[in-house]
Parts: sequence; structure tokens; C-alpha cells
Amino acid sequence: MSTLSIFVDESGDFGDFEAHAPYYIISLVFHDQSKDISERLEHLQRRIIEAGFPQEHAIHTAPLIRREKDYKYLGLAERRKLFHRLFDFSRICDISYRSFVFKKKEFSSHEQLVARMAKELGLFVRNHLDFFYSYDELIVYYDNGQKEITTIINAVFNVLVDADIRRVKPSDYYLFQAADMFCTLELIRQKLQDSGLSASERTFFPSQRALKKNYLNPIARKQLS
Repeated sequence: MSTLSIFVDESGDFGDFEAHAPYYIISLVFHDQSKDISERLEHLQRRIIEAGFPQEHAIHTAPLIRREKDYKYLGLAERRKLFHRLFDFSRICDISYRSFVFKKKEFSSHEQLVARMAKELGLFVRNHLDFFYSYDELIVYYDNGQKEITTIINAVFNVLVDADIRRVKPSDYYLFQAADMFCTLELIRQKLQDSGLSASERTFFPSQRALKKNYLNPIARKQLS
């Protein structure tokens, strides 16, 4: 039986538009389970332990860049090294992804934003039905972090492709952490186009040219168009 795993994560909130948080991003990571990535998973796990974190630690990219939460006592070099571990894992693994970026200022209400998200995700699935139907089984993983996204996932994937929806803890799957990283990098890509990076992002990525060359361009090649 052929199985496609789909890991879903988001960045943003459904509150009113604010200048410091103008976007909402949803990222989906796709993995054909016939593609063995166990060696890559084990390699990443070893690197996380070597960095001083427990085996079950889930890398959260945005706090890592901002030096918040679990990473507030780590120096810049240590944080960059941990980021590179997850990035290299995601770049090398035989996976693909798709991100959806929504500018909150374009929506006058919470309901309009949710409706657009459902429409965009539904259109994407309809446009790729041949891809999804090529698998015997579809499993969608989400941590139920925001009820609106849970509702959209159930509506779109259950109605259109009859997927098995499962709740997941980020620490259980590195591909879920990859989805988190793709959200962060797509947010950075959007900010470069619109308003520019924050102070913490400029510290973490001091060269925009290197940021594009080493991170944004390589992951763009993994997008499922």
C-alpha cells in the first residue's frame, strides 16, 4: 500500500491586523512513505542531542532565530548550528512542500480570512487530485494548534480526498518541525519583499544575498507547484 504523509503547520494568528504580525502562513510537507529517510532522521536526532537538547526536543525555528524560550541562553553560533541541522535535513530529504501566505490587512474580518484559507487550500488539492489519488492512503498530521486550521483541514481533506486526519505532537515528527521551518522561511521571504526583516532576523541572517542564495532559493526548488 502506498502512503503519502502530509504534515501541516501554521505561523500567525487570527487576531486583528497588527504591523508586527501582518501575515498568516500555512505550510504543508509531503512525504511518500516509500522513500526511506530513516538515516536522515537518525542523523538529525544525534545532532540535536549533541547540541545539549533531549531526544524529544522539537525545534521551533522562529523562537530559535529570535533567541526566545528554549533558546534564550544559546549564543548566535549555537543557534545557527541548530538551525542548519534542521535546514540541511529538510533540504536533503526526499520531501516537498507548499506554503500559502495571507496578508491579514486584505481581510476585513476573521471570517473572511478563514474563508480564503479554505478556498486556497481546497483549490490546491483540486488542482493536484491526480497526485493525491496516486496513493492508496493519505495521512494528514496536525497538532490542533488552532481550531480554525483543524476545521479547514478536516473539511478540505476529508471531503476531497478522504484522508486520515491525525493529531500529532511536534516532538514526535521531524517532518512536522520541517513544516514549522518552511513557515518561518516563507515569512522571511515575504518580509523581504514587503517591509524588511526584524532586528533579530538581520542578526541571524546578516547578508540578504546569502539568505536568498543559501536558504530561500534552495527551498523554493522543493515547492510543489
